[in-house]
Amino acid sequence: MTDENLWRLSATELQRRYRERSLTPVAVLQAVLARMDAVNPRLNAVIARRDDAVLSEATVATERFAHGSPLSALDGIPLTVKDSLFTAALPTTCGTAALRSHRPVHDELAAERALAGGALLIGKTNVPEFANDGYTANALFGITGNPWDPALTPGGSSGGAVAAVAAGIGPLAIAQDGGGSIRRPASHTGLVGLKPSLSAWPRHHVLPGLLLDFDCIGPVARTVADARLLFDAARGASPADRSSMAASYAATQPREQGRLRVLYVEHLNANPLDPQIASSCRDAVQHFELLGHRVEFGALPLDVNYLMEAWPQIGQVGLAAMFEQHPEWKALASPKYRELADAGRSVSGARVWQIVEHVTRLRRECATLFERLDVIVMPAAAALPWPAHEPYPAHIDGQAVGPRGHAAYTGWVNAAGLPGLALPARPSREGLPIGIQLIGAYGQDDLLLDLGAAYEALAPWSDRWPDL
Repeated sequence: MTDENLWRLSATELQRRYRERSLTPVAVLQAVLARMDAVNPRLNAVIARRDDAVLSEATVATERFAHGSPLSALDGIPLTVKDSLFTAALPTTCGTAALRSHRPVHDELAAERALAGGALLIGKTNVPEFANDGYTANALFGITGNPWDPALTPGGSSGGAVAAVAAGIGPLAIAQDGGGSIRRPASHTGLVGLKPSLSAWPRHHVLPGLLLDFDCIGPVARTVADARLLFDAARGASPADRSSMAASYAATQPREQGRLRVLYVEHLNANPLDPQIASSCRDAVQHFELLGHRVEFGALPLDVNYLMEAWPQIGQVGLAAMFEQHPEWKALASPKYRELADAGRSVSGARVWQIVEHVTRLRRECATLFERLDVIVMPAAAALPWPAHEPYPAHIDGQAVGPRGHAAYTGWVNAAGLPGLALPARPSREGLPIGIQLIGAYGQDDLLLDLGAAYEALAPWSDRWPDL
């Protein structure tokens, strides 16, 4: 493979080549930075870089491999981090003028663990303001385009993260999923995206949360093996996040090794679904039958309507609370977010309490549901990518939809605290990516990754690259 296309190599392949000394982290990093020079101006995926510093780190990593002493499986692997997550080496602006000069002194814990293992942080990736939209654009850095068609959105809020990986700007990204913000963008760009079980990646050194405890961070990659590589490197309990102890315990529980009970849910209540996505996902779910699993078709046996109705208020209350804590941020925020925060202040405490009680009930119901099911399969997004400057598609399958019409399938998974794994399915007629998501019981992240790897072996996608 020539130096010009080393950026195509997966993280697991890089790991192997480094250890056998047929490649060096310096050579790979130089190829990835050249790729970023070539394609990032069209995409606007990476909004902050650290070329000189990371080249020095790659040199040290190359020396470690020369002495046979790599720090971890991530040593020398190029990596991006979403701009809503703390990094001490680069600013964290969260896409808002309110944080234009915000320079954390700590890394988010998962990033800290990855970097301690020798991963090479090449840059921060673009987000919508406050990481609070399903597309990726902000007044600080502008619009991010989809590598498969830069006029279209890669989704959000992890749009910069997925655009970078899909374009070959590093094989791995650390992203964030509060209501589908990893899984939907992964589906729009032909990638693997894992929203872990609640606190499977512990949280520490974070911006104020907007969505109760729904926010998780997780890996974006081109293959399941790469996603697992990054997931394993950053998982594990931390006393800084006490709920991570429950996640670690749940991960040790036995998981089904034989024939799985799979429920395919194509339609979620009356929410419209793009017909091409429906067709692609039906084809994809047949692969699980070929793998010997028992697949049933039916409705989601949970009532998530209340949650979908309450979702806007959750975000509004979160913004209101954040601005009360940081009034200087409100003064510099875009009018849209100040208005949302004003609406949040009018939501009663009783209403918030009701939402929390419904979330608690949903989590109990999911625990019971996964006693008779192993995996739920659903579309990852209800719409194909839409114009990059538009916040959301106004229509799906001819029906008018609101801001979260495209996101109907994902938010309930966050509220329930469950793991969700987005995987590529057959692309649309236009060549646009489509994705499915696998959802498992709390703590069953490894089961989803195992099933995803088996699916990938039957329907590989890593040789698909956008024409940039």
